[in-house]
Amino acid sequence: MPNNRRLFIKQAAALTGAFSATSLFNQAHAEEWRQASEKIAHLSDADAAQDEDYWSVIQRSFTVSANIINLNNGGVSPSPLVVQQAVERYNQLANEGPSYFMWRILDQGREPLREKLALLAGALPGEIAINRNATEALNTIIYGLDLKSGDEVIGTKQDYPNMIQAYRQRAEREGIVYKQLSFNFPIENEEQIVKAYEQAITPKTKLIHITHVVNWLGQIMPVRKIADMAHSRGIEVIVDGAHSFGLLDFKIPDLGCDYFGTSLHKFLSAPIGSGMMWIKKENIAKIWPLMCNSEPHSADIRKFETIGTRSFPIEQGISEAINFHNAIGSKRKQERIHYLKNYWAGKVQQIPKVKLHTSLNPKYSCAICGVSVDGMTPQQLDAALFGTYKIHTVGVSWENINCVRVTPHVYTKLADLDKLVMAIEQIAKKA
Repeated sequence: MPNNRRLFIKQAAALTGAFSATSLFNQAHAEEWRQASEKIAHLSDADAAQDEDYWSVIQRSFTVSANIINLNNGGVSPSPLVVQQAVERYNQLANEGPSYFMWRILDQGREPLREKLALLAGALPGEIAINRNATEALNTIIYGLDLKSGDEVIGTKQDYPNMIQAYRQRAEREGIVYKQLSFNFPIENEEQIVKAYEQAITPKTKLIHITHVVNWLGQIMPVRKIADMAHSRGIEVIVDGAHSFGLLDFKIPDLGCDYFGTSLHKFLSAPIGSGMMWIKKENIAKIWPLMCNSEPHSADIRKFETIGTRSFPIEQGISEAINFHNAIGSKRKQERIHYLKNYWAGKVQQIPKVKLHTSLNPKYSCAICGVSVDGMTPQQLDAALFGTYKIHTVGVSWENINCVRVTPHVYTKLADLDKLVMAIEQIAKKA
């Protein structure tokens, strides 16, 4: 084995911890983060979420533009500098001799990365496939299931469009029956949601599709309760975790689902264009790969990774994002982002003509919050926020949801949220 290949494998295996000597994170942040963590070690995660001195250390790790306030992290989140540097380092290495350094060197880092993702997900490495985003992961499962004409799938009108279209295409081509529930969020009653799915079930129902955190306005769905109900009736469950993984403190098996897909470039802040798919071990063999494979009925999760040439630098950069995430801690991170959401939302809900479309209860929401101003369309409010105040959000008009989606992240400063509150108050007065 060439020396550089052996060295890479050794280094990749060592990256299981945030403070491993070979990680860029350790080299850049070890001492400063240790000191910051020691100062809040006596605090609960909820109390630590409000310690601005600690979070200022985290904020300095990002390179976000000073010219805008980015509050659309629900679309895609920026990576911290160490993740960017990792991608650049691997990209430079790859370009020294692509077919050698990509296929014979960087490709050797996938298995250590798979193990690292599995540890974060609370899953077996053999259940984790590394891909590009939640759409690829979930479409692989949706198209890979052996459904036949007349088989029913239950989803909602508030699910993500790319998943909705996948089911509609199967309905058009193969005759499956795609049924959509519709919810008026926010809902602070889990049993109401579970009952809606339950009442839609018929003897032909084969699959229930659940969006863990509804991307439009942040409602957290009671996945485990729905999954338990579905399994008691012999129905499988697929979960869209695009907005939950790396944000909420959970392990995938705890959800009780059969299939799970996510984008890692959202709240995990991994390189843009990175994702992950989880399939319960006993289900892998029966799922057809979306891309061709010589053994489509294999029980090896790797059959889903035969996508041809991929971005090895992006893939390997995921490891540093996990280091960054783990150094903060899943629960502490969730508490901080929920605190930031409630910080601004709790203030604007007192402003005349302003309406929130998301619960402030941590059981039902975390980062994402929808807001609207009477007399303005979501697009008008979005344009006013950016045009006058350089606050970047996104206007949402989808089915029965009409609001502006606001999503802070760990790098978001309270001063930026104060500006958001001031902007909404001024806009509402003029509306």
